[in-house]
Amino acid sequence: MEHLKAFDDEINAFLDNMFGPRDSRVRGWFMLDSYLPTFFLTVLYLLSIWLGNKYMKNRHALSLRGILTLYNLGITLLSVYMLAELILSSWEGGYNLQCQDLTSAGEADVRVAKVLWWYYFSKSIEFLDTIFFVLRKKTSQITFLHVYHHASMFNIWWCVLNWIPCGQSFFGPTLNSFIHILMYSYYGLSVFPSMHKYLWWKKYLTQAQLVQFVLTITHTLSAVVKPCGFPFGCLIFQSSYMLTLVILFLNFYVQTYRKKPMKKNTQEPPAGKEVKNGFSRACFAATNGVINKKAQ
Repeated sequence: MEHLKAFDDEINAFLDNMFGPRDSRVRGWFMLDSYLPTFFLTVLYLLSIWLGNKYMKNRHALSLRGILTLYNLGITLLSVYMLAELILSSWEGGYNLQCQDLTSAGEADVRVAKVLWWYYFSKSIEFLDTIFFVLRKKTSQITFLHVYHHASMFNIWWCVLNWIPCGQSFFGPTLNSFIHILMYSYYGLSVFPSMHKYLWWKKYLTQAQLVQFVLTITHTLSAVVKPCGFPFGCLIFQSSYMLTLVILFLNFYVQTYRKKPMKKNTQEPPAGKEVKNGFSRACFAATNGVINKKAQ
């Protein structure tokens, strides 16, 4: 334990030296004072994917319909709460949409920070998206985009909560919470085969995510054009990170919805073989219930 404590102290000292003093208003909040819980949960997440796929290799896929229904409902309700609370708290604080500093809104800033803690913590809950893919043997959907998005968001938001837990940071999670309400509602419904005919709007979710990223980049860079005291380095980092998501999601969208379909094979495939229709099987990032109608 002493070695772990020493390692924790070294990591925290390194981060404090890199980013400067942490925001005192979030001191003592669950999982924030030390980076190790976030780091170890991320490592456990990555190991679970690798070991889980090995474990499931010669086993039957699990259905998990009931668990998925409750899980998607839970994430949807949490997203509704975060969206409503972020709108109300930023309104209470009179937040400036172009640029908002970290201290001028007083108690409203703390209220925003509390919601953003839930946003950070929800990223650990969403690791289950991938675990469910593993247990259902949907390995084609565990792509670089999917894993990169999940693992990076959890770690980045640990940093956000420690150094910039309010102000300009509120905008992205507000949009993302709205998108997640749509997404997890979709995936909850997609668990039921009888609902598939009503779920024609999947590609519009990807379009909505792309719009979300572009709006977040625009909002972030607006604070560069008209500074208000929000850390400049954080603005550049966030814009750069969001740009990587735009590139990856655009690639997913093109591969999935714009790729020319292959000529149909008139011969019936052997029983048990998967039908390939010329579309990419890339993962819709941050999702757990993408279901091909022919696969159910």
